[in-house]
Amino acid sequence: MEKFAQAYKIITDRLLIRSYVPTDAELLQSSINESMEHLRPWIPWAQDEPQPIDWFAQFIRKFRGQFDLGQDAVYGIFNPTETAIIGGTGLHNRVGPEAREIGYWINVNHVDKGYATEAVCALVRTGFEIEKHSLIEIHCASDNVRSNHVPEKLGFRHDSTVKNAATDRHGRFRDIMIWTLSADAYASGCEKIHDTPIKAYDFLDRPIPI
Repeated sequence: MEKFAQAYKIITDRLLIRSYVPTDAELLQSSINESMEHLRPWIPWAQDEPQPIDWFAQFIRKFRGQFDLGQDAVYGIFNPTETAIIGGTGLHNRVGPEAREIGYWINVNHVDKGYATEAVCALVRTGFEIEKHSLIEIHCASDNVRSNHVPEKLGFRHDSTVKNAATDRHGRFRDIMIWTLSADAYASGCEKIHDTPIKAYDFLDRPIPI
C-alpha cells in the first residue's frame, strides 16, 4: 500500500524544495540541458541529447502523478524566488515500506555551494520528523567523490559497497556505495541536520508542525 507524502513544499535558508508543477517545464529544461555534460557520468536519465520542452512536460507529469498517488516523492530544488531550478532531489520509494532513498543532483552552475548538503538535510528532517520513516539511504557511485561526501559528513553510516551494481555511460560496471541513517541514530546525533531550519507545507499549502 502506498504511503502518501505529506510535505509538498519545504523551505530552508537558501532553497525552496517542492513538488513539480506543469509550469516548471521550461526551468527544468534549461537547468538539465545546460548541465548535461556535468550530469552524464552519474545520472541514468542524462545519457541522451538535450531534450525538447514536450519531453520535460512528460517528465514532470510522471513525477507529479507518482507524487500524488503516493508512489514516489520527487522534488525540484529552486531558488527562493522560483526563477531557477538549482537541482533535483527526492524521497524515493525503492528501499522498503518504512524506508526512503534520497537522491540528488545539482545544476553545473551551482556546485560547491553546499546546496546538495542543505537539500539532503531538509529531506532527512522531513523524512524522519514529518513522514515518520524508520530508515533513510543514499546510494552513490563509489567514484562520485562529491556525492559521497554529503552522507559521510552528515553522519550516515557506510553500510556496504555493492560491486558491479550499475553501469556508466559507456557500459562499464561501477560499484555503488550504500549509506544508511536510522531514525534512532538520527534522534541521538546528526547535529548538523537538526540545526538546519526548515518549514514544510502540505498539499493545500498549510504549514506542517515540526
